Amino acid sequence: MRIKALIRRICEQLLRDKRTLALLFLAPLLVLSLMHYLFNHTGNASDAKIGVVGFSPQWASVLKQQGLDIVTYETANRDTLIQDKLDAIIEIQEGQLHLILGNSDPSQSKALQMKIGQAADALTGAVQQEGGVPSAKPELTVEYVYGSADTTFFDTLSPILIGFFVFFFVFLISGIGLLRERTTGTLERLMSTPVRRGEVITGYLAGYGIFAFLQTVIVVLYATLVLGMNMAGSIWYVLLTNLLLAFVALSLGILLSTFAASEFQMVQFIPLVIIPQIFFAGIFPLEHMATWVRVIARIMPLYYGADALKSVMYKGLGFADIVVDLSVLVLFAALFIVLNIVALKKYRKL
Repeated sequence: MRIKALIRRICEQLLRDKRTLALLFLAPLLVLSLMHYLFNHTGNASDAKIGVVGFSPQWASVLKQQGLDIVTYETANRDTLIQDKLDAIIEIQEGQLHLILGNSDPSQSKALQMKIGQAADALTGAVQQEGGVPSAKPELTVEYVYGSADTTFFDTLSPILIGFFVFFFVFLISGIGLLRERTTGTLERLMSTPVRRGEVITGYLAGYGIFAFLQTVIVVLYATLVLGMNMAGSIWYVLLTNLLLAFVALSLGILLSTFAASEFQMVQFIPLVIIPQIFFAGIFPLEHMATWVRVIARIMPLYYGADALKSVMYKGLGFADIVVDLSVLVLFAALFIVLNIVALKKYRKL
């Protein structure tokens, strides 16, 4: 009977907690749907946009038969690839194929190189079948804009992981920390004094921010100096980006903690707020996704942080190339701070 009463009490408690029920039944469906869509719509070599220089109509036809999107240029180089957001450029030089790969996605680059090799085989075979002069397969030389032939998927993933871990742990610790201040009555006692809401938020941001700063420095230095993760750009820009990410996570964690009544409810925000950001942070190439997917990605702070980190650590770009991403992170932080001040009205009207 006592076991039955305990089971009944737990069931009644869960049925009264609508947020927990939603997390239990709806959150897995949301995450599973995101994974299903992204894994089944990830860009491949057939989605690549290729620039061609000096190609005959026959060559262009063979490439199109491989499912490649072809754009013809009279002249093209590495700058053309970057400016026109191409995945590769193919040029015929003295009977040889010269391939310039952006290599933003090493897996796609390897598949693309394979397709171009197959196209060269197909063209050589077609000439021989038509009774033409037997010709050898054109030699293929490859040049990489980012990375090298030895670049792996983890080289492009590691900057995203650094940003994610900084964002996740700062979010969790700051949210639970302020929640504990509320549940123990510290925040209520503080709000009964003449201190203003803006001062409260500033104090909490500065206090937790010190430890967020230390965590960020430790994570970045460990990843680059101990684990030897790729660092093509300046480590100072990596530190700056991660500090802004940590500040956004700090202000967001404090904001969401005002809507949680317990640490368990704070943890419930993870599959709703944190996990979706992983999928839109660049782990899956978003360039060839549907428009609505790209729109959702651009309302997530981690998208901009990961883009800046990848630009610096993997591509070796400078401050001018990441200033937009950093500016958006500052705007996110400012927005969350304002919302934090507004949220404190529930504890005291000034």
